[in-house]
Amino acid sequence: MAYQKVEIEFNGQPLTMETGKMARQADGAVVITYGETKVLCTVVSARKMRAGQDFFPLTVNYQEKFYAGGKIPGSFFRRERGTTERETLICRLIDRPMRPLFPKGYMFETQIMPTVISADMVNDPDTIAMVAASTAVAISDIPFAGPIAAVRVGRVDGKLIANPTIEQQGESDINIIVSGSKDAVMMVEGESDFFSEAEMLDAIFFGHKALQPLIDAQTELAKLVGLDKREFIVAETDAALEAKVTELAEANVKVAAKIQTKQERYAALGDNRTAVKEALAEEFEGREEEISAILGSVEKRVIRQMVAKDRVRIDGRDMNTVRPITCEIGVLPRSHGSALFTRGETQALVAATLGTKVDEQRMDNVQGMEFKKFMLHYNFPPFCVGETSMRLFPGRREIGHGMLAERSAAQILPQHEDFPYTIRIVSDVLESNGSSSMASVCGASLALMDAGVPVKEAISGIAMGLIKEGDDIAILSDILGDEDHLGDMDFKVTGSAEGITALQMDIKISGVTKEIMTQALAQAKEGRIHILGEMAKAIDAPRNDLSKYAPRITSIKVKTDQVRTVIGAGGKNVRGVIEATGCAIDIQDDGTIHIASSDGDAAKLAIKMIRDLIQEAEVGKLYNGTVRKIMEFGAFVEIFPGTDGLVHISELDKERVRTVTDILKEGDKVLVKCIGVDRQGKIKLSRKEALGKSLPEDA
Repeated sequence: MAYQKVEIEFNGQPLTMETGKMARQADGAVVITYGETKVLCTVVSARKMRAGQDFFPLTVNYQEKFYAGGKIPGSFFRRERGTTERETLICRLIDRPMRPLFPKGYMFETQIMPTVISADMVNDPDTIAMVAASTAVAISDIPFAGPIAAVRVGRVDGKLIANPTIEQQGESDINIIVSGSKDAVMMVEGESDFFSEAEMLDAIFFGHKALQPLIDAQTELAKLVGLDKREFIVAETDAALEAKVTELAEANVKVAAKIQTKQERYAALGDNRTAVKEALAEEFEGREEEISAILGSVEKRVIRQMVAKDRVRIDGRDMNTVRPITCEIGVLPRSHGSALFTRGETQALVAATLGTKVDEQRMDNVQGMEFKKFMLHYNFPPFCVGETSMRLFPGRREIGHGMLAERSAAQILPQHEDFPYTIRIVSDVLESNGSSSMASVCGASLALMDAGVPVKEAISGIAMGLIKEGDDIAILSDILGDEDHLGDMDFKVTGSAEGITALQMDIKISGVTKEIMTQALAQAKEGRIHILGEMAKAIDAPRNDLSKYAPRITSIKVKTDQVRTVIGAGGKNVRGVIEATGCAIDIQDDGTIHIASSDGDAAKLAIKMIRDLIQEAEVGKLYNGTVRKIMEFGAFVEIFPGTDGLVHISELDKERVRTVTDILKEGDKVLVKCIGVDRQGKIKLSRKEALGKSLPEDA
């Protein structure tokens, strides 16, 4: 393939797309440069399909090389580790909008590999990788209904920005990624600071407009490359077989589709499939896979028409109704906060745990070292859908759903300075029939309030669906698993009655109009408010007190020049406090000190010990000190840890003293009065002026 290059101006700086220079044996390869960030993306698609293949084996492997940022990995082996959580999330962002654009029936193993080979710490490579993935396929001979593109949308000082820099992202009150084709939005994912529905729509379609130059550039590069797409013909279904399967199956599918309980419905559909296969076994021997595929099509068509045309959903609800909800809190006695959220046949057990700085998660990536203070982990065990499987680690789906719930809940947390805890939420899905990630959001909100975390307000989440059959359109609130699987859109929205905290939208058709999205968002708000009302029956505000099992964190402030004193040489002083009290102590450079302990008395002792370390002598104040050293001219007395002063021989007694040891010995406890502090900070003490006096009882 000959070298080709396209350059455009994008958002105020050049963006170049190059091919024919690197990775030339791949079916498609492109390098996109934006600023000093470079992403190499390759695609290879097999030319033979595996026997019996019944799904599209598309794999996206996004990787950030540490050398891209001039870094050596922090792992023991000093190699890039397995896929990080960030890389997994970006893989999903690439996969979701691209997968529906490959031809129906295309089941050749395909691998897309975007690799960050240069990172300038200014331009985030994730959206560049999404564009590179589309470009690599668009310029190849692989059949693809693209190109598509993606941008991140931010808003700084009220102005929407396409692909804000990493610094601008920190100042933005919205962070969403919009992926789309020339004509329609394909995917949206991100978070916002309680944006209204109208503000969110403006941001989405601002992003769709902003990505158009990226699509045009891909189209131009594909023309320069000039490859014809490889021939791919979908095998036609045997019309006679299809007619017989439909005749045998359709009536029973219509009956089974209206069974409201998931397991009973699945059993009835399974029995119907078995009966059809047995009836056709002799006439169509060896064609079981074709029969199964036709049965799937019949079931999909019947259910979609039932919803879109007859306005009847699988479980009998209308389009707007949310399934019955029950909420319980405090279900786990030793957890710091817990909730059991059940909506229909979906249930999540959610627990909140409060920790200290030592519990923060260290994130070593190309952009630098980060420490996460809030984590939400989502688990989807096989028993929640009545299945068995070996799942040793969370998969891409679990990581993606967990991040959506994490983004949602993060918006309601107090500032870390005001509530200096590390917070971990775990959502274990116990039953699933649609919207388990949204159940996790609701459970997280309840568990945080049960834990006494001073959240801004409660939030809930709802999953919206779409079924479009010709001109018949049905927008569904609180979709079931089957409605998600058979539908054309999965649109998850989280937030409060006031606004949206996060959303995730995936489109399985060529796109949706602004009118459909407007209606879906309005219907989602109605559903969110209803769910919040049900949640409020369990708890409507954070508890006033933390769990007795949670650590108490007390914050005190010292002068910045006293930080060294608190720490001590080699950490001696702070280690002494920790060993004496068992408290966890976190010292910030600005002089903020967090003392954490579940034992209130231990925390009080730690605070006293720290204050003793940084005390400054006050002229005229009495101190109960310890004699540390005897000299001919007087005695050095320690009045608080690390601080001593001199009692001159003339200040030992009212009478004349011949030798210091006549009055004091090393180790003696002695009451002294501070009578002066010179310019060098040397403290002058007097035993003589303290005679006959005593310390106040609260000293």
